[in-house]
Amino acid sequence: MIELNEQWFRHRLPRRGRETNKNDYGRVLAVCGAEGYTGAAYFAAQSAVRTGSGIVTLCVPKQIYPILAVKLNEPVIVPYDPERPGILERAARADALLIGCGLGQSPAMKCLVPELISCAGCPTVIDADGINALAGHIDVLRSASQPLILTPHAGEFARLTGMEPTPAFAAAFAADTGTTVLLKGYHSTIHTPDGGSFRVMAGNPGMAKGGSGDVLAGCILSLLGQRVLPVTESVCAAAYLHSRAGDLCASALGEYGMTPTDLIAFLPEALREGE
Repeated sequence: MIELNEQWFRHRLPRRGRETNKNDYGRVLAVCGAEGYTGAAYFAAQSAVRTGSGIVTLCVPKQIYPILAVKLNEPVIVPYDPERPGILERAARADALLIGCGLGQSPAMKCLVPELISCAGCPTVIDADGINALAGHIDVLRSASQPLILTPHAGEFARLTGMEPTPAFAAAFAADTGTTVLLKGYHSTIHTPDGGSFRVMAGNPGMAKGGSGDVLAGCILSLLGQRVLPVTESVCAAAYLHSRAGDLCASALGEYGMTPTDLIAFLPEALREGE
């Protein structure tokens, strides 16, 4: 298993060119959020901004649009009606797609998630309730034409697969479904369809708070959309970046008091180490 550490990450990210604009750094789409879960959508979108995306669009149910429109400045916020989503066309045009952070588990979402996967033509990150919506529908993963990246914690992995949440089973699931699986935990592991396995050698218990996984999903979305690295390297770099920012945050604020909002603020410092 390859270790993702400071030496692996240093100078991994290419320098940005002088004659570039926002369109050169990815148009990414995050379909996230539900009533009571506005924070998840916020963390995912804002971490994508902080990781360097050119344009971040956040699609949220119309009921929570006013909240996110006030909380976020940089992302484009788009409301939708789950019964008439109007976002499938956006998914087809995006450079990278994120589905699931705080999405909820309504019947409408269980229908929307497979539709989004089917129509997207870009690397797609599936997190949290996006993963829950696929329980019993593994065939959707196998039939996808684009790279899929799943980011389950132990409980989500067990619900989706019926397997124990271990690196060995995650690797087997990745090979069987043709997906990349990032099994979250202390020293998270990443498993690719071709048998590659990686372990993140950073992170701390201060990150064990609701919202940290949403920050990770946004980091992965951003690097995938920028297309500065191949898909596997993008996932690995984002996973290390997230954990490294967590360590910098803990060093400054302490593990007890740090929050996902604080973690996002340390992403630029961690990114500088990768340039």
